[in-house]
Amino acid sequence: MKRRLFVGGAFAGLSINPTFAAPQKVKAGDIPVTTLGKTGLKVSVIAQGGARMDLHPTVQAAAEHVRRMYDLGLTYFDCARLYWQGRAEEAYGIGLQGVRNNVFLTSKSPQRSAKGAQTDLETSLRLLKTDHLDLWQMHDLRTRKEIDAIFAPGGAMEAFEAAKRAGKCRLIGFTGHFDPEIHAAMLKAYDKWDTVMLPVHAADHAYLSFEKTALPVAKEMGIGVQAIKIFAKANLLRSLNSTECLRYALSQPGVQVAICGAGTQGQMEDNIRTAQSFKPMTAEEIAATQKKAVTGAGVYTGPTLEYWKKA
Repeated sequence: MKRRLFVGGAFAGLSINPTFAAPQKVKAGDIPVTTLGKTGLKVSVIAQGGARMDLHPTVQAAAEHVRRMYDLGLTYFDCARLYWQGRAEEAYGIGLQGVRNNVFLTSKSPQRSAKGAQTDLETSLRLLKTDHLDLWQMHDLRTRKEIDAIFAPGGAMEAFEAAKRAGKCRLIGFTGHFDPEIHAAMLKAYDKWDTVMLPVHAADHAYLSFEKTALPVAKEMGIGVQAIKIFAKANLLRSLNSTECLRYALSQPGVQVAICGAGTQGQMEDNIRTAQSFKPMTAEEIAATQKKAVTGAGVYTGPTLEYWKKA
């Protein structure tokens, strides 16, 4: 299943708002902003995800896409050390040259030791062509053993806290999509998290639900929440359109930002239109959307389709 690539195509047959049948031109810079948890920082409610930079044939082509996203008005750019074997950071660095101070820029490290994380940070800053990250995150947390390693002497937390003190990152957080119980444990293990990144989509409730287990903890702590897997790797587009998917994610209590791995301008323009006209779903709409996501032609939940979760 692939998300449609032409501009406005994802709105075909949309019943929520028929006016989207003929997409209007996106007005650059007109993207709603929100406060990122207890940080007090204002950020756009949608972000460009770096994981899909590998859809472009070259680093230069990816950099041109990044710059087009900035020209559309996006100011939140998510990336990671591992994406596209480092080429995603390289593309961001090229694409955001001259405008870096106008955007909220993130990256992530999968290293669990202080030494490894520090090396990753130095590489990220070099490739991103910046002297600091707005948000630096521990990437893809999966196990209790990793939590123990991160907080042990010589663990990654030492590097993260040192980077924040030195001004090499403004905020720190962690990410993952494997086990909601581990996510909740990581949240509770440290009371100074600024952000967390986790899956939020209309089929999540049916199998190892982050929305039920981890999201309420983050909300209670006042942590900035970034939603990922919004389209369930396009599987949700069997039964929902992109507007329903994005609207569902942004309607969940505690979610401030939706990370959209748009590989084309048309996809991101669809997302921007949804953000510009966004109205939270009612409880009835949420229930109906969840049901639609897991029945009929929807996502049959479980490890086969939500392969990013533990079996």
